[in-house]
Amino acid sequence: MQPLTGYERVRRMLNREPADRIAAYEHFWGDTHTKYQKEGHIAPEEAMDEHFPLDIIEAGWLNMTIDLDFETEVVEETDKTILTRDGNGALLRQHKLHNTTPEHVDFAITCRKDWEKVRDMLAPDERRINFDKYRAAKKRAAEQKKFFFWGGVNVFEMMHPICGHEHMLYGMVDDPDWVADMVKVLCNTHLELLEILFAKEGPPDGICYYEDMGFKNRPFMSPAMYRELIFPAHKRTCDFSHERKLPVMMHSCGFIEPLLPDMIRAGIDCLQVIEIKAGCDLLRIYHEYGERLSLMGGIDVRVLYSNDRAQIDRELEAKIPIVKQSNGYCLHSDHSIPNTVEYETLKYFYEKAFSL
Repeated sequence: MQPLTGYERVRRMLNREPADRIAAYEHFWGDTHTKYQKEGHIAPEEAMDEHFPLDIIEAGWLNMTIDLDFETEVVEETDKTILTRDGNGALLRQHKLHNTTPEHVDFAITCRKDWEKVRDMLAPDERRINFDKYRAAKKRAAEQKKFFFWGGVNVFEMMHPICGHEHMLYGMVDDPDWVADMVKVLCNTHLELLEILFAKEGPPDGICYYEDMGFKNRPFMSPAMYRELIFPAHKRTCDFSHERKLPVMMHSCGFIEPLLPDMIRAGIDCLQVIEIKAGCDLLRIYHEYGERLSLMGGIDVRVLYSNDRAQIDRELEAKIPIVKQSNGYCLHSDHSIPNTVEYETLKYFYEKAFSL
């Protein structure tokens, strides 16, 4: 088979059609990029998706902060951390020495009464859209003949920055009507903003939603709660995409296998990232759903940051020859690449995976 473009390779992966090799994509922590630059491997202005053999370019991320006019304020700062208050009224602590998810310290919105004071502020204001970033990424993908995903969060990941996981999850039990209203408002605003963006700048090739709905060995909610409160928005957003002939990839860290039947019913076309250390199993998911769902990820990132080529060989050899059989697999780690992964290790990872 003649070499394909990144766009063609990913399109075939999503349709589970043969390609010249498996598709590839990856996420990197920011300090990994910085390290590779300092070591002289990557030019100052060079993107990771340009340097490594990746087939996807992604951009999007609507600003769903409640108060767009609020200027983030520093509440406390030490040598190692910084505590800030954002436009949701949330207090978040971020580490300064390395990239990580911020610690959730406190929230101004903890119940329906608090939510009702601010819900009308979540209007489809065009300031929530970064038109320039979307336009530039779309142009770059077209020039490099790569597949362009609009990427952003769906309703679960929109809610917890507003009220925190704890209040949101207790709300699912104690006041599901409150959570349902948040879902409705956020979904409505989100779809209106995408309509504006795509009308002005043209559609992407596909849509990628980020919904981290699990932790170790369990989802954050039961399948019944998912069906009642989250599924309606997932169905609406997938329908919106499919009406525009756009495939939907959904990223979810954590153990989300119990939710998968309903996520598929909602309309997702590809599951990403299949986190091994949380309890997900790439081969189990493949055998159960591989005929109707494309898969991206499921390669244990801990093997990569061992920088042990024998371990990498075993991980890839145990998985790639099997999951590539359906033509619906895209290479990706089960999270993001940290700076403990050496540059030469990552180069070897791609060479080995493509050879299988």
